[in-house]
Amino acid sequence: MRTGLRLVAALALALTAGASAQTYQPPRHNAPPPPELTSGSPGDVLARANAGTQIERDRSPAAELDEHRRLERALRALAPQRAGIVDAYVVSIALDSDPVFAREARVAGDVLRRRYGAAGRTIVLAGPDGSAPGALPRGSPATLAVALARIAELMDRREDALILYTTSHGAPVGLYYNDGDSGYGLISPMRLKAMLDQLGLANRLLILSACYSGVFVPILQSESSAIVTAASYDRTSFGCVAENDWTFFGDAMINHALRKPQPLAAAFTEASFLVSGWEAQLRVRPSLPQSSIGAGTARWLGALERRLPTPATQPVGRPALETTQAASKGG
Repeated sequence: MRTGLRLVAALALALTAGASAQTYQPPRHNAPPPPELTSGSPGDVLARANAGTQIERDRSPAAELDEHRRLERALRALAPQRAGIVDAYVVSIALDSDPVFAREARVAGDVLRRRYGAAGRTIVLAGPDGSAPGALPRGSPATLAVALARIAELMDRREDALILYTTSHGAPVGLYYNDGDSGYGLISPMRLKAMLDQLGLANRLLILSACYSGVFVPILQSESSAIVTAASYDRTSFGCVAENDWTFFGDAMINHALRKPQPLAAAFTEASFLVSGWEAQLRVRPSLPQSSIGAGTARWLGALERRLPTPATQPVGRPALETTQAASKGG
């Protein structure tokens, strides 16, 4: 009898767990952004974004403590730099709770870690991937700033390099942070530049996947910087449907081009070609990805690219074009 009861209890527990997994819903964007974020003229919004804009609401103290612990564990796991070796420190961050960005940031962290030999020196900041509550630290302007500060402490800033991948919705003012109905904010080009410059993170590869992300290029480009963006300053990018595994640019740049042992410039050319072909099939206005690779990057980027792993790895997930076409047809 006891054996039968234990079996029934185990079955009930399994069924409950299965039902919970099936009914889990990631955070949704139901409420409009707070007026403190969007009120005033475009100049007012930009001024606030340059100063640092983040608004959190309706979060319990217990949830905030859990979040603090997740971030602390991730920061503590980062390894120090190795003297005489150009080390890469990778940050992959999803600034929006739509699951496509969380899925993309997770795989981007894996691809960039492998490509640039950043095992133990990679941190992923992203919400749930749509299947279950997430265990990773939240992606937000604040967690990005803290992660960058910790990396600046650990690395040799003259020798090592930051590899930053961001994925989110974007606006003409910059990157948009939106975690369900609880978190809102903006990271403008001047704000990101200030964070990087204050921390002395001059050796940097910035890969920004968002609409209008080309707005970052003139502000962030420098002799020791490489910057790649999903779109021009005045164009939208595509594929940011919540149900997707990839945005167009993430699929092209991370899931295809950067999996191969080819230089960054060649990878950007391949990714741009892929994106342009997909956009042509959808008959949408081209996003026009942008890049700027400073001459001084040869010192650190060249060292990293001489160690690129072979062979190439295979793309994963559902192709961005396929899922976007299905969504547009109501599929």
